[in-house]
Amino acid sequence: MNEPRRQFGSAVPHTGGVAIDQGLRQYMLGVYNYMALGVAGTGFIAMLMASNPALMIQIMTTPLKWVGFIGILGIGWFAPRVMLSGSKAAAHGMFWVYAALWGAMIAPMLFMFQQQGAAVEIYKAFFITATVFGSMSLYGYTTKRDLSGWASFLFMASIGLVIAIIVNALIFKSGLGSLITSSLVVLVFSAVTAYETQMIKSLYREGSAMNERTAIFGAFALYGSFVTLFVHILNILGIMRD
Repeated sequence: MNEPRRQFGSAVPHTGGVAIDQGLRQYMLGVYNYMALGVAGTGFIAMLMASNPALMIQIMTTPLKWVGFIGILGIGWFAPRVMLSGSKAAAHGMFWVYAALWGAMIAPMLFMFQQQGAAVEIYKAFFITATVFGSMSLYGYTTKRDLSGWASFLFMASIGLVIAIIVNALIFKSGLGSLITSSLVVLVFSAVTAYETQMIKSLYREGSAMNERTAIFGAFALYGSFVTLFVHILNILGIMRD
């Protein structure tokens, strides 16, 4: 994130510029492909687990849900360091464990919507998420505005929202509180998506052996934002439906 960014309009030979642009497109395509595979894997795991009512009751009524939540936070904190400094195998391992944990965490939500005959809300949430994510990622990719100044605010806002969600879930258990926090999460992570896309783009280095690992890291970051948006958009639709 602190590495020098590619400068738009810099004086480079035409053929070099074309080579960089082609390499950058392939790099970003790899990022989005990894991310899409992660989302598909999470969806498969979530739907498979949601089809087992006994398992869903076990997760919803025991501390297992908090184990998964802590696991997601832990991997989210440590994975970037492993992905950017460890082996490629370790980077892949972190990514897929993260995707599996998210699938386990999302499964009870899908189960509840299915039990209430509101499965259509799941598809609505996915469509809205894809639209919001795609729009903000495109903005982050194409804008010439430097978004690195957003980093501190987005980090602090994310920490504050995690605390607010935990406090509301454990103490207040308020539907209105859940609606407010989910709405704020959607706003914050829309901005996070744009910031992350630009940051991931800036990590590309022509011909660098690091590009494959940074692509996995980029997929991990964008995947986390996509799934977070989906969960909270689905929560908003569920609250408004009720």
